[in-house]
Parts: sequence; structure tokens; C-alpha cells
Amino acid sequence: MRGWKDRIKHITKTQHPIFFRMNNNSKEYDVIIIGGGVTGAGTARDCALRGLRTLLVERGDFADGASGRNHGLLHSGARYAVSDTESARECIEENMIIRKIASSCVDPCGGLFITLPEDGDDFRKTFLTSCEAAGIEAREIDPKEALIMEPSVNPDITGAVVVPDASVDPFRLNALNILDARLHGAEVLTYHRVESFIMEGNRVMGIKVLDTLSNERKEYRAQVTVNAAGIWGQVIAQMAGCKITMFPAKGSLLVFGHRVNRMVLNRCRKPSNADILVPGDVVTVIGTTSSRVPISECDNLTVTPDEVDILLKGAYQLSPTLSSTRLLRGYSGVRPLVADDSDPDGRNISRGIVLLDHAKRDGVEGFITITGGKMTTYRLMGEVTTDLICTKLGVEAECTTDTTPLPGADRPDDPGHKAPMPRKAAGGRYGTLAQQMAIESGDSVVCECEQVSREEMEYAVRNLDVKTIDDLRRRTRVGMGVCQGTLCARRAAKVLCELFGTPEKEEQLLRQNLRERWKGMIPVCWGETLRQAELMRKTYGHEI
Repeated sequence: MRGWKDRIKHITKTQHPIFFRMNNNSKEYDVIIIGGGVTGAGTARDCALRGLRTLLVERGDFADGASGRNHGLLHSGARYAVSDTESARECIEENMIIRKIASSCVDPCGGLFITLPEDGDDFRKTFLTSCEAAGIEAREIDPKEALIMEPSVNPDITGAVVVPDASVDPFRLNALNILDARLHGAEVLTYHRVESFIMEGNRVMGIKVLDTLSNERKEYRAQVTVNAAGIWGQVIAQMAGCKITMFPAKGSLLVFGHRVNRMVLNRCRKPSNADILVPGDVVTVIGTTSSRVPISECDNLTVTPDEVDILLKGAYQLSPTLSSTRLLRGYSGVRPLVADDSDPDGRNISRGIVLLDHAKRDGVEGFITITGGKMTTYRLMGEVTTDLICTKLGVEAECTTDTTPLPGADRPDDPGHKAPMPRKAAGGRYGTLAQQMAIESGDSVVCECEQVSREEMEYAVRNLDVKTIDDLRRRTRVGMGVCQGTLCARRAAKVLCELFGTPEKEEQLLRQNLRERWKGMIPVCWGETLRQAELMRKTYGHEI
């Protein structure tokens, strides 16, 4: 298979003629996509690969909503096998595709569904039958074998089933989809908030946006506009006179400071609070809760003391050793579910894909909404959306996102055991893209916890739309380690300001970052986390 640089050369020669209109200076496109989460990113990539003039608009930073506020599970579909067979099938099929096209983002750690004495055995029997029906390879094993495979699991287990779960870095997956879209001609705008649509009769002709960094208003036009704004899609649809009733299902999670479990651990029971433990990089995440919140609260979520208690209890039941493991932080996200008023907490709402052609549904031409689904099914969501876009535009171009690797996914055979640690860390995050992080004067480590070098930061600023330290965190994991930015926040602010040529903004960037880190530490601020918070406060004082 050709490398991604060769693919770009090939596409510019053979793709649909629309591709060649990308280089003009007009503000007109074939398609505008609203929302820079993983669904919008995947759709933008698919559109660009098919040669469409593509613009992606995001009101903040990429993966700042549900795409970056989840437990990082690459679903096998097993969690939905009993209640939602269609979603389960979609998950297992996409799981296998993502492992191939995004290998640098995936940890193929496997998963265990465990039965504890209070769970009983009836659900496990139904679970195994349902997995088979959905095409998911699920193998029941003896509890003793499970303890060998996963030493951290609760030794009281009475049953265990192995499934092909994996963990995935959602920030990296999102960023690489954006990068590949741009490499194939798409344009991308962050910190641009959609204020209204440009309407001509019953047709959406484009968008009016506010650049929230420069306070400048702009207009962009396209034949088709896609609403991929997640839970905020309800608000976007209203601007076009369309009604979508979303169910804002808040889910809170906690991050432990060490990777305790090798495999994903799930409770083999009807879905409930705190029933999944996901290993990611060097940490472990317990999730999730589920409660309905008003749309108006989705931008200012907090983790409550009751949610912390629920999550800790569930974590200790899955892996008792977590009772002596330090907590780093808590965070919350909102699932983009389409409402079902008969389900008060959203647990039983389908995770299936919802694609709305508003021309047929509401009489509004040139407007599409894509919502629902899971992070695991993002690529499929992009495919079905782009299929509809191409039909509307009269373009014949096949989807290739299921076989075309993301940039860096073709990892080097030998990442280099003699390479300096920061280069090895970057290789783990970016695969072969790490080779572009030219290291001429030796590695300069900015973040010791996550081994982020200055060179990696420079690459992110040049190629991955970084404007703040929080943006940088989502690209490189700077500040996400055990010190939560205490030792590296000022260094990161200094390097960013040097790269931007804005030394006067160092304190502003620093304050923004520290306050964001502080919000996540507050819910778990006791013991070692409290000591860390005090160290941060003493180090930065008034900046927090």
C-alpha cells in the first residue's frame, strides 16, 4: 500500500475535477461541515478524499466536546449486543477497520466482561448469545484464567468473557483525521462560531460566523452544509428552522494516576453506572454515570461529589487495588443522543447513527444533520454522510476511508530502541509522522510526565491548529501526566509564545491552562491530589 505522501500525489492527478477548484481565493465550497469533533473530522476527511471542496468550522478546539470527554474505549460492540444489535454490529465492523487505518491511535489490549457474585449468571448467558448474533467474537473463560490474564481484576469474580475491546486515544484520532483532510485540500477553521445561516428561500446557502479570537465576522457559502455539532446540533438545526430534540446525557469519569489494568474491564450486567474501567496510555479511567441535563448546562459541566462516590465504588468493585491508587482528576461529557422521553437517564437510547436529510424531512434544501453513533463508528458516520452529499452534488466518487490509513498509521518496523525518549514517545503518539519532527539540536523535554519535546510542540503548532496550551494538550498530552501541568505549564506557555512571536501573552496562556487543569482536580481534591494541588498553588499562586 502506498504511503500517505504518495497517495496525495496520486489524488491530485486522478480525483474528481472538483478538486482543482480548491486553490482559488473564493469563499465558496461544495460542502461546509459544522463541528470539529470526530464525526465532523471524519466527514471532512471523507469529503476531501472524494475531491470535494471542503470547509470544516469549529467554534472552539477539536475534540473539546464529547469526542475528547469519554473513556477512550474502542468498542467491540459487546456492550450493546443485548440491547442494540444494529449498533453492536456497526461497532465490531468499525473496530476492525480503525485498528488497520489508525494503528498509531489504538492499543489492542482486549477486554473482559466479568461477573461478580451480586450480578448472577443469567445475563452472561444472554450476553454470549447476543454477541454471537451480532458477529462479535466472545469467549467464556474460567475465572482463574481471567485472573492470570488480568491480575488487577476483582478475585471474587464468578465468570468472565473475553471480547475484542481496545482503547483508543480520542484526541490523536481526531487530530489525524483533521490533518489528513487538510492534506487532501480541506480548509479548517477553529474558534469560529456559527451565528446564523445564509438562507435563500428554503435553501441553506452558507454560514455566517464570528472569529472569536479576532472578533471578525465572516461569511462562507456552499452547496451543502452539514450539521455535525454533536449535542449542540439541536441549536444549529434551529438556526435553519429545523427541529431536532436531543437528549443531553451527561457522563462523568475519573482518571487514576497509574495504568492498573492491562485490559478493558466491564461488568457483565445490564448497563449501569461505573461499570467499565479503560486503560489508556499510562492511566486508568473509570466510567461512566448517566443523567439528563439541560442543553444550557452542556458548556459548563461539573463532576459532583455524588458522582465521584458512585464512580469510586464501581472502580473498587472492578479492581480493588484502585483503592490505594492516586486520583488525578474528574471530567464530564455529554452523549449526543436523539431524545426518547420514555428513558429518563438515556441508558436505553439507541447508539445507532442518525442521518437527517432536512430537504426530505423539513423542506430545507442543502442541509444535512449527522448525529448519534459512537466514537467507534465515526468513520461510518462520515461515509454515509458523504454518500448523501455526493448524491446531492451529482458526484460519483467511492469512499476509501475504510482502506486508506491515517497519516502516521503505517508505523516504522523498528521505532528505535536507541532513540532518545522524547522521540520514542512522539513515535508512539504519531507513528511515522514522528520522523517529520526534525531533531537537530537534541531533544528538549518540556513535559517530563508525558515526555513531550519542544520539537513535538513545534510540529503541533505548524500542522495541527494549536492556539492555546489546552489545544497543545489535546495534540501532545502535555500537562496530562501525574503533575497535571505543575512542572511544565510555564515552559509550554513560554515555548508557544516564542513560536507565535507573542511573548506578552505568556501569562494569559498560562492562566487559561492552569484554570482548566484546576477545574478537573477540584472534584477529587483530597490525599495525594490535594498535596499536588497545594504544590501547584504554591508554584503559581495568583495564576490559578
